[in-house]
Amino acid sequence: MSQDPACKGDNTAETIVASGGDLANVFVYVKDGLGDRTFDVPKESVAIDQKGCQYHPHVLGVMTGQTVEIKNDDPTTHNIHPTPATNREWNESQPPQSAALDKNFAREEIMLPVRCNQHPWMKMYVNVVKSPFYAVTDKDGKYEIKGLPPGDYTLAFVHEKLGEQDQKVTVAAKDSKTVDQTFKQ
Repeated sequence: MSQDPACKGDNTAETIVASGGDLANVFVYVKDGLGDRTFDVPKESVAIDQKGCQYHPHVLGVMTGQTVEIKNDDPTTHNIHPTPATNREWNESQPPQSAALDKNFAREEIMLPVRCNQHPWMKMYVNVVKSPFYAVTDKDGKYEIKGLPPGDYTLAFVHEKLGEQDQKVTVAAKDSKTVDQTFKQ
């Protein structure tokens, strides 16, 4: 981070953030079981902030077509560069105090990498899904998916370095379940 004097802060790698066996930044989503149901794209945007020369959050979930608002709160220019496998690639500079960029992704894609060409340590992952049934684990390894209709589902737990693990779950009407997953390094 010392190459840019405007980048003050902790350049701690966010690859594996774990405490007491709890793993943060795991993207959890319903991978299978929703059939051909369709869901309205949320009108609310989700935000990516560039602060302290890091992306916040490190892992983001969004629905296809939902607006992603990208802000630069740093006193330096950043360059936002998603490198998707199935979505359109773009590469855009964002000076300090400039207007937020509004972007979206048209197709599902899990762990889509985003980097800053100006600051090579800056990276994050956007996960694009077609349903609202997803979450990202917090620093305590916790997540919540609300409103899932009754049915049999496959939940996918995806981590940028530890890979994907799937787990089957059955949800009954007015049911509340706890589904834990363990990753091995």
